[in-house]
Amino acid sequence: MGVSGPIRVVVAKPGPDGHDHGHDRGAKVIARALRDAGMEVVCTGLHQTPEQIVGTAIQEDADGIGLSVLSGTHMTLCAEVVELLREGDAEDITVFCGGIVPDEDIAELKALGVAEVFTPGTSTRAVVSWVEANLRPAG
Repeated sequence: MGVSGPIRVVVAKPGPDGHDHGHDRGAKVIARALRDAGMEVVCTGLHQTPEQIVGTAIQEDADGIGLSVLSGTHMTLCAEVVELLREGDAEDITVFCGGIVPDEDIAELKALGVAEVFTPGTSTRAVVSWVEANLRPAG
């Protein structure tokens, strides 16, 4: 099966977030870091629904979905994205998220099927290394 070529990641900022100003900064920084590392990055823009994000990821044949979550609805949104991937028979797409996630929610997110959770202060190098190690298409 293995797909050759660069890792493809959909970077998305799901859900309603009443404060737009600067709240997609984390997503933009990560998208740029992944691109600089030679990956193909598809940014969905702000306020995408889980359905739109999963649809984009499947359409783009993505290896992973990076969710930027700041609105406190990370449990619901991440769970919904993972469930939609399962329903779409696309569980080979790895979901990871970053943002303001309370420590006590991280284990629960991972139990739901989120592969990794990056909290504020994580270096872009750490995120890139993780993505390279965990999303590298099998060749």
